[in-house]
Amino acid sequence: MRITSTRIATAAALGTAALLTACGSMAPMSSFSQASLPATIQVPAGNKVAMETVGKGDINYECRDKKDAPGQTEWFFVGPVATLSDRMGKQVGKYYGPPATWESMDGSKVTATQLAVAPSGTGNLPFQLVKANPAMGTGSMTGVTYIQRVALTGGVPPAMACTATNKGQKATVPYQADYIFWKAA
Repeated sequence: MRITSTRIATAAALGTAALLTACGSMAPMSSFSQASLPATIQVPAGNKVAMETVGKGDINYECRDKKDAPGQTEWFFVGPVATLSDRMGKQVGKYYGPPATWESMDGSKVTATQLAVAPSGTGNLPFQLVKANPAMGTGSMTGVTYIQRVALTGGVPPAMACTATNKGQKATVPYQADYIFWKAA
């Protein structure tokens, strides 16, 4: 059987039409919904999701004297070090501190002020809502109004005791969290 260029063109057109039909019937990508989150960490109306990231890294702690409690010690939060990736797993930035800083690969970055926290489950850091300070640099962090920390795993202070004998000891605890960046609608 001889294949003509007309048959090839027809087959290509049918294949393209089938592909477009399949793509058209796909469900649209869902946007982040905060409906199941505690009210205290929900972003106010008038804002929309600008970027969703997954932060994966470590929270650093140090065994120190408890503030205003002579002779007592506790694990003190020193700061985070994490990679921020998009939903496809591509690195888009980093998160570090102090102060808590979210930095995009384009060089723009924001710091923020904590507004609220809420429990997120035993063994996990709490949910968090922060109000972003004006961005430094120009890029994806420009115009960010709020950042939510959700979908948490780990990150709480170490289980080992913090006592006068191990004061000054440092500990690194792995964690993962989604960071949802919001901008004015």
